[in-house]
Amino acid sequence: MRTPGIVIFGLVLSPCGWILDLTSTVAPNWRTLTSLAGQSSDSIINQGIWDICKGFTTTSSMICNQRDTDRLYFNNQIIPIAQGMMVASLVVTLIGLAVVTPGARCWRNRPPRWPLTSFGGVLIFCSGVLTIIPISWYTYVLPTLNTTTTFTNPQNPGITVGYCVVLGYIGGIMEVLAGVVLFVGVCRCCGGKNRGEKPSTSSGPTRTTASTRPPRPMPYPRTSPPSVSSQSASNVSYPRYPTNSLDDDLDFPRAKTKGSVNPSFSGKPYDADL
Repeated sequence: MRTPGIVIFGLVLSPCGWILDLTSTVAPNWRTLTSLAGQSSDSIINQGIWDICKGFTTTSSMICNQRDTDRLYFNNQIIPIAQGMMVASLVVTLIGLAVVTPGARCWRNRPPRWPLTSFGGVLIFCSGVLTIIPISWYTYVLPTLNTTTTFTNPQNPGITVGYCVVLGYIGGIMEVLAGVVLFVGVCRCCGGKNRGEKPSTSSGPTRTTASTRPPRPMPYPRTSPPSVSSQSASNVSYPRYPTNSLDDDLDFPRAKTKGSVNPSFSGKPYDADL
């Protein structure tokens, strides 16, 4: 049996979302600080949930492991919550994939185990929710997070969203969609089309229509002559010939017995050889 499309869709989206979530969790770029006071104009600070990096916009070099320079930032309430929920999301996604993979049975010609596949879809859905919640919260409090970094213009600080937030949103949405499509297989809808099943044909008698009825064979014309009845055959008269006349017609000089001569034969003796 071919693997249903919803299972393939879920098995493709789940690992992709997990990779994006892993990148969002590890990379130190949840927000970017610019226009720093007392530093060059091209100086930037990238803050994540695990580390802080300093760099310059004119070069690609980054200096990380600057966690001790801004302890106030890591004391914000959202930071430890985001750390725990992002790690929990990664773990739950792996558990969900471990449950879905044997339930899908893509390597066998058998239908999937839908209860097991649906349970794995629920776990993957929960992992996506665990990713979206801290990222949404962090985005909401992004401008008001405490930090020891000072800005050139405190009224208009240079704070922008980092790429980790964007990757986290995309990864969480992909996991949510994967969990939903995997869970849909638990209920059989539309005659099993959501599971990739072929519609079953009715086993009852089928009605024969004019288009499906086989053509009638054409009768062949009779070629045998009509039989003659015994009564009519007895009434048929055949000509009778005398026996002597037949013998005379077939009488040849050599066929005659010794001493007999045919007076009607006027030819020579050697004409009979021809």
